[in-house]
Amino acid sequence: MANASNAARWATLLADPALLEHLFDRLPDVAFFVKDRQERYVMINETFLSRCGIQHKEQVLGRTAEDVFPRGLGAGYTAQDRLVLRTGNEIVDRLELHIYPDGQQGWCLTYKTPLRDGAGAIQGLAGISRDLHRPDERHPEYRRLAEAIDFLHAHYDESLRLEALTRKVGLSMDRFERLVAQVFHLTPRQLLTKIRVEAASRLLREGQASVAAIAHACGYSDHSAFTRNFRATVGLTPRAFRQRLAPGRAPDPGSRAR
Repeated sequence: MANASNAARWATLLADPALLEHLFDRLPDVAFFVKDRQERYVMINETFLSRCGIQHKEQVLGRTAEDVFPRGLGAGYTAQDRLVLRTGNEIVDRLELHIYPDGQQGWCLTYKTPLRDGAGAIQGLAGISRDLHRPDERHPEYRRLAEAIDFLHAHYDESLRLEALTRKVGLSMDRFERLVAQVFHLTPRQLLTKIRVEAASRLLREGQASVAAIAHACGYSDHSAFTRNFRATVGLTPRAFRQRLAPGRAPDPGSRAR
């Protein structure tokens, strides 16, 4: 009985929204947000603001992603929110390439979960978007994995089978997946997607090749599959990405947090 009472007391103390917001404000590598049933922001942290290039929380609270972010990006984030609110399913460690207000790029893993009331009804959602950190080069298996990653960088334009790659470095698929998660904080398929999207974004920003040619150069035999994958990862179609970040074009403010 005492344990139950003590647990209830701590649950009450930790349920204070101001405390939650204060704690997340101290995390420089995590953008945090809470939204209501209408997809409006009701809580954000300081990292969210800095990554959007916005000074005050009052400029975001009560607005939706489509109000805060440029066209295309905001619509994609709202589509994610509606999926979580409609189905109650979480979005877990979704790999995304975000764009800073100055046009620089950075990789994040995004997590969204529904918020339910005491009766189980969904009342909103909460989420984080955390920076993808550098690989752990001190890991004892890093050198072995580096061989595989070098191969991916050299052959991402080909049709690759991860099973063949694991055999090349003398690892089982299960072992390879565990090591990639430990060292790179990703799944092997996410790692391949990251390499291909980085190459595609570079070609889109720096060259004039067609989207179809870039798709082929990055290992996609199907142009539409490339467009779907790129949009799911970046939030923009390849064509919209090129238009927004073409040389000499000033980037729109706000495109990093969610």
